[in-house]
Amino acid sequence: MLEILAAGAAHAGEEHVEAAAFGVSFLTPGFFVALAMLVVFGIMLKARVPALIAGMLDARIAGIRKQLDEAAKLRAEAEALKREYEQKAKQADEDLATLRAAAERQAGEIVEKAKADAAALIERHKTMAEAKIAGAERAALAEIREKAATAATAAARELIAAKHDAGADKALVDRAIAGI
Repeated sequence: MLEILAAGAAHAGEEHVEAAAFGVSFLTPGFFVALAMLVVFGIMLKARVPALIAGMLDARIAGIRKQLDEAAKLRAEAEALKREYEQKAKQADEDLATLRAAAERQAGEIVEKAKADAAALIERHKTMAEAKIAGAERAALAEIREKAATAATAAARELIAAKHDAGADKALVDRAIAGI
């Protein structure tokens, strides 16, 4: 393989020498590469390749700008939603505090009402108990009076029966009739 490369290099050197011998020194391999590049560039310019590339890049830039605009709109919407939810959360906290205060106030009112109701119930039971006690006292006094009257009547009957006879009764009846 080295022999082939060496032969190719020697052959290229001979062509250079021949071209220099004829007086044309610009017909070198570098010249042909440059000429080929100029032809390719010319064909590219003729086919408007730079305009196509620029159009593609412009379209790509427009697409990126559109995406950036959409991203900015989405970000603005997201920030608006965030603010809205923050306001809703703040309002919910305020409502919760209001409800808690109302519940505590109602609980206090219920406790106070229960205390007042309990005191009134105790007072009613006390009044009813006093009324029952007074009724029981009256019944006991009536019963004692009845027993005392019965005992006094029985004692009076025995005394009268023991001290009065038929003659004394007749004198009493006559006096009673005379007083009328």
